[in-house]
Amino acid sequence: MASRREEESEGGGHIDRLPEGCISHVLSFTTPRDSCRSALVSATFRSAASFDALWERFLPSDYQSILSQAVDPVRYSSKRELYFRLCDSNLIDGGKMSFQLERSTGRKCYMISPRSMHIIWGWDERYWRWISLPESRFAEVAELVAVCWFEIGGSIGCQLLSPRTAYTAYLIFKLASESNGLDHPPQLASVRLGAYASEIYIRLQDDDDSDDDALEEGWQQQQRRLRDDGWMEIKLGEFYNDEGNDGDVEIRLTEMEELHWKSGLIIQGLEVRPKI
Repeated sequence: MASRREEESEGGGHIDRLPEGCISHVLSFTTPRDSCRSALVSATFRSAASFDALWERFLPSDYQSILSQAVDPVRYSSKRELYFRLCDSNLIDGGKMSFQLERSTGRKCYMISPRSMHIIWGWDERYWRWISLPESRFAEVAELVAVCWFEIGGSIGCQLLSPRTAYTAYLIFKLASESNGLDHPPQLASVRLGAYASEIYIRLQDDDDSDDDALEEGWQQQQRRLRDDGWMEIKLGEFYNDEGNDGDVEIRLTEMEELHWKSGLIIQGLEVRPKI
């Protein structure tokens, strides 16, 4: 009786007597977060939770293709280490996009660089200029000098994304100290995938009268959020990626109704990541 109590007090109990391979197989039906937590149960679980076969299940099925596109080689000694290296941002496709895994689920996240976006007048230095910022993951970001007709967008093939996953699209940006014209009127954000389309109004810049305007115009204002990396993000819309065979996700942000001057927007990219 005493030996049983001692055995169970170690955390594993009877299940701890199962072969490590069996425990690892069971863990493969959970999530990366749950598997990491299970490693605290006992030494047996800790060993089972480190099996390469387990972490291979958590990696995307096309991870080898993703690794082959990485700008900098991703070095790893185990599949668990590879998983967590892919949870950090990795430049791919010649630096045109960045890729990472959502840490708790292993779902794919992508950011489209400004150079891969569709930016009206983006080639004309009178309206947009291309600069380098040390805090950006891309070599260049786009800074809005001045435009009246504001239209930016981008697309990504839904076959690149995790299947059967709800996603949210964001604009990742900063505002220059002299930014203006981005508060009113609001900008129209749209997300389209196949037959699905959503539209919402946002404001990239604070407007003292925004609450009254929102009530008057009947739309809910999306809030900007400061990220851990020092950039801001604002939600542009949501979509559901079923089996990845619906073509491209199209993301746009426009303001073409009232053609007044706008300036001071600094774009790092468009990001799509799983809705948590």
